[in-house]
Amino acid sequence: MYRVKIRVKEVRGNCALGYRPEDNFTIENFYIKNTSKPVCLHALASMLTLLAPLKGIPATALGIGKQEDTGYTQCPDPGKPYTWGRNSNIRAKAGESRKWLEL
Repeated sequence: MYRVKIRVKEVRGNCALGYRPEDNFTIENFYIKNTSKPVCLHALASMLTLLAPLKGIPATALGIGKQEDTGYTQCPDPGKPYTWGRNSNIRAKAGESRKWLEL
């Protein structure tokens, strides 16, 4: 089974969706499950290209983390003066035994 747990690590400014540190959701077999809040399309877009590689490639090889099973990305929301929000740092960790991707 492929499982990646996504957790908000930090929010700089005000997240337009209201994400706060520790908000999370799980991607399991390419389905979004167990959401603490609705999934933000900006945040999801920032991690889409990393989800498939995390299935078998260490985060260190992808250049997105210092540990093999934990990677980081961030929301592309530029914040003020262009939008209401600001960006969130996201952490992802692969599955039961492997990884994280953190926003």
